Amino acid sequence: MEEGKRQKQIAGLLNQEMNTIFQRLGLNMIDGGMISISSVKVTPDLLEARFYLSLFQVKDPDAAMEKIESRHHEIKKELAASVRHQLRSIPVLKFYKDDTLDHVFKMEEIFKKIEEEKQNRSDSDSKD
Repeated sequence: MEEGKRQKQIAGLLNQEMNTIFQRLGLNMIDGGMISISSVKVTPDLLEARFYLSLFQVKDPDAAMEKIESRHHEIKKELAASVRHQLRSIPVLKFYKDDTLDHVFKMEEIFKKIEEEKQNRSDSDSKD
């Protein structure tokens, strides 16, 4: 099912505000790595917002996610203060690790191996 206009508007607003909050609370840099919000999805009833976090060069991604979850209440309080005039109720916030980049890197590695194998086969065929 396609996202509605209001869902997209709220997702955009939450994304913008949450990026500001992460910077203010120092959550955009954890363990020497960078954390950014890659996307926000809002449920059709606008009661839940799912934040997909991209973790770049974070040594322990699970610990970083735990740190963010441990500050959940503080994050929600900051968000409520910043969007109180735009939203009637603050949605339930859920944080997920966005592993899209991991998949991209894995796929690139697989394609490199395939290409190397093709190259090796063509080299061995030309020698025969």
